[in-house]
Amino acid sequence: MSRNFEDLVAVQRRLLAPGGCPWDREQTHESLRTYLLEETYEVLDALDSKDPKKTAEELGDLLLQILFHAELGRLAGTFDLGDVIESIHNKMIRRHPHVFGDAEARDAAAVLRNWEQIKAEERRAAGKSDAAKTAPESLLDGIPHSMPELMRAHQLTRRAARVGFDWPDSAGVLDKVEEEVREVREVPSADHDRLEDEAGDLLFAAMNVARFLKLDPELALRRANQKFEARFRAMEQEAARTGRKLSDASPAELDALWERAKLSNEVP
Repeated sequence: MSRNFEDLVAVQRRLLAPGGCPWDREQTHESLRTYLLEETYEVLDALDSKDPKKTAEELGDLLLQILFHAELGRLAGTFDLGDVIESIHNKMIRRHPHVFGDAEARDAAAVLRNWEQIKAEERRAAGKSDAAKTAPESLLDGIPHSMPELMRAHQLTRRAARVGFDWPDSAGVLDKVEEEVREVREVPSADHDRLEDEAGDLLFAAMNVARFLKLDPELALRRANQKFEARFRAMEQEAARTGRKLSDASPAELDALWERAKLSNEVP
């Protein structure tokens, strides 16, 4: 396995060397951001497919993105693959004192508490920018603003819940969703800013339902998207079998097609 990894590093270095690939040589950390995201989502698709061969292939594509960034760092003299590996190696040792040290953690909840405490200590040790030093330390520090907003909302509320800022039971979360639905209904349709505000509150509350049920809201929404797509495609196929387009169907006919799609064995 080690030799194969070294061979892969050599391939990427050759692509970025003089006389290598013109496309690769034009790339920067910024230009590769899109590909890093794409490869990450393709790994998720592969995991959903439960196809080991496809999963291995997509993880390889994601690994290549990491190597690409590391090689760009090496060429710029800022960091290299050794720094990447050393950083994660040391971090894993440091954040698992219950395995590599004398700390105790009898369950996953204790591990998470230790993890957050260690991360907070790391942030203090690393220091902050001059602008940030004027603000007190927050439990929410370190949650990237570049995260997709659904994922970021999940992280924000997970952190807050660790100090008890949460609903006592699932009924309270569901009541909050109903409250936000009522508030959306009360907003005049012409008041765009307030509608956006209240719709955001509704989405935030719905996200908390998934979190409170110990579900990842991003994965739950992904599943809902897949289900909708499969059912809508089934509607299109059913309409096509009768020589029609969905755009020609009445609302009642669309509802009937949707119900048939839901009952189809082909739809998850």
